[in-house]
Amino acid sequence: MMNKLYIGNLSPAVTADDLRQLFGDRKLPLAGQVLLKSGYAFVDYPDQNWAIRAIETLSGKVELHGKIMEVDYSVSKKLRSRKIQIRNIPPHLQWEVLDGLLAQYGTVENVEQVNTDTETAVVNVTYSTRGEAKTAIEKLSGHQFENYSFKISYIPDEEVSSPPPPQRAHRGDHSSREQGHGPGGSSQARQIDFPLRILVPTQFVGAIIGKEGLTIKNITKQTQSRVDIHRKENSGAAEKPVTIHATPEGTSEACRMILEIMHKEADETKILNISSHSLLACKISAEKSTDNTETPRTEEIPLKILAHNGLVGRLIGKEGRNLKKIEHETGTKITISSLQDLSIYNPERTITVKGTVEACASAEMEIMKKLREAFENDMLAVNHQANLIPGLNLSALGIFSTGLSVLPPPAGPRGPPPAPPYHHFATHSGYFSGLYPPHQFSPFPHHHAYPEQEVVNLFIPTQAVGAIIGKKGTHIKQLARFAGASIKIAPAEGPDVSERMVIITGPPEAQFKAQGRIFGKLKEENFFNPKEEVKLEAHIRVPSSTAGRVIGKGGKTVNELQNLTSAEVIVPRDQTPDENEEVIVRIIGHFFASQTAQRKIREIVHQVKQQEQKYPQGVTSPRSK
Repeated sequence: MMNKLYIGNLSPAVTADDLRQLFGDRKLPLAGQVLLKSGYAFVDYPDQNWAIRAIETLSGKVELHGKIMEVDYSVSKKLRSRKIQIRNIPPHLQWEVLDGLLAQYGTVENVEQVNTDTETAVVNVTYSTRGEAKTAIEKLSGHQFENYSFKISYIPDEEVSSPPPPQRAHRGDHSSREQGHGPGGSSQARQIDFPLRILVPTQFVGAIIGKEGLTIKNITKQTQSRVDIHRKENSGAAEKPVTIHATPEGTSEACRMILEIMHKEADETKILNISSHSLLACKISAEKSTDNTETPRTEEIPLKILAHNGLVGRLIGKEGRNLKKIEHETGTKITISSLQDLSIYNPERTITVKGTVEACASAEMEIMKKLREAFENDMLAVNHQANLIPGLNLSALGIFSTGLSVLPPPAGPRGPPPAPPYHHFATHSGYFSGLYPPHQFSPFPHHHAYPEQEVVNLFIPTQAVGAIIGKKGTHIKQLARFAGASIKIAPAEGPDVSERMVIITGPPEAQFKAQGRIFGKLKEENFFNPKEEVKLEAHIRVPSSTAGRVIGKGGKTVNELQNLTSAEVIVPRDQTPDENEEVIVRIIGHFFASQTAQRKIREIVHQVKQQEQKYPQGVTSPRSK
C-alpha cells in the first residue's frame, strides 16, 4: 500500500524541484510525482519505512525558504479510523508498560511493530473503535517517557479504504504452499511452518548468494527450501539473519550447505591473505613446513541459531540435561546468549554451536527437533484455549512480556517483522497473531455458558510481591485494568512464608490475561532460574459434588487430564467442603498447562451442572437406566 505524506507550512516560493532536491540531499529520494499546492504538497512512498524516515528526518526540523516544514501521513477524515502510529518509543521500554498505557484509552485489538532503522521503536496500533483511537491520539501526543516524547499520527485503515477481496482458491497459488496446505488439503491438516533462523557473518553473504544468485538457487533447488537472506537489516552489523523454510530434512540440508560454503570461503580467504605476505615470509613459512606440511585453516566458524526465548527453556531441559545430551552425542560445545540481551527489537536468543561442519549439522537437527516439539505443544495449547474459552480473542490478548512469549516471531528479519499477512504481536508479544493469520484462531466454534465470574488463587514467591504491585500500586492497577479483572494480594499468613496468594476474579478471558501477565512478569524479573520455566500453583474451587467426576473412576479422569495438559492436578480426597459446599483443586504447571487444566476442569463442572438441571434429584437420567 502506498504511503502518502503531507508536507505543510510551505512558503509560496517553494517549487516541486526544491522539494525533490531537499529530499534527495537527505537521502530520501522521491520515486513518484510531487503534487504541489499553495502552502502544502503531497508525495508518495511505496515503503512505510521510508515514509517514517522522511517524517522523522524532516518534520519540524528542516527550514525551506524561511519556513519550518511539517511532514506527516496524509490521511483524510474519511480514512481516520481505528489505526494510529506511535513513534519515538524508547527501545528499552517494557512492553507491559506500553500495553498498560495503550489500554487506558480503549480496547487494543492489535499492535504491530514496524521495521525501521531508527534507534527508537515504532508501532502501529489498532483500537476497537474510532473514538478510542481519537482519544489515544489526543492523550498520547507528546506523552513524555523519560527523555522521549511520543509522536503519533493517524495511518490509513485498509479495511475502511477498500473492502477485502473475496476469498478464492486459485490453481497453482503459491500462497497455499507458504501456509502448508497439501494439494486440495484443508487448513486443519496443514503442516506448521517452523523455519530455521541462523546468523551468518556478513562477509560470507556474497558467497552464499553466489554470482547472479546461482549458489543460493542451487541450495533452494537441492533442498526444496526457501532461503531468505535479510541483507538490508541492521546496516553495518557483523552478522545477518537468514531464514530457511522447508521440511525438517530440507532445512537441515540447507543449513549444512551454508556451513560448508562459509568454511570454504574462510579457507580461501586465509590462503589469499597468506599469499599476499612478503616473499621472505612465504619462504620462511615454506621452510618451516618442510617436515610437517599443513593446509592453512581458519578458526572454527560457529553455527548460530536464533530461537524465541519462550522455547529455549525446553531446549535446555531440567538442569541443562537436554543440551548436555546433544553436546555429548554430537561432539559440539553449545552456549546460549543471556536473557539480558533480549530487547524490544529482539525477543530471540542466540544458540551458538561450535564444532566441525558435520558436528554442527548434527547438533542443528537435534536442537530444531526440540524447538519444533516445544512450539507444536504450545500451538496445541493455544488451540485448546480457543476451543475452551468462549469468545476468547487470542489475537488481541497481548499477555506476555518478552520473557515469556511462547510463540516465535514471524519468519522475517531479526527484530521487527515483515509486512502482512504476518502481524508481529497482538498488544505486545502477539506471538499468537504473529506467525499465523488471524482467521486461524477465530471465530470460535464452541460456546459454553460459563459463569460470568471465576475466582483463581495463584501463588507467587513472596519476594515477587513488590514487582507485581509496582511503585505505589501502579503495576497491579494497570494489570487489573488491562485484564478486566479484580486482582488482590492476600495478607501473608506468617512472617517467613515463601509464597503469597494472588486472588484473581473475572471471566475466563480476564483470567487468561491476568495470569499470563503474572507468569511473564516473574520470568522477566528473573524470579526463576533462566534455564527453567515458570511453574506456579493455582487453586480453583469446585462443588464438592463434582469432585468425584474430576477425579474419575480409579483416578482415570485426573490422570488423563494431567497427560493432556502436562500440569499436575491434585484433588485432595479428605477435604471438608467450605460454606459454599466447594472444595479446592490444586493445579501446578507452566502457564499454558495451568490454563488448559483450569478450562478442562471448569468444563467438567459445567457438564455436571447441566445434567443436574436437566435431571433434578428424583428424575432418572437415560444413562442410568
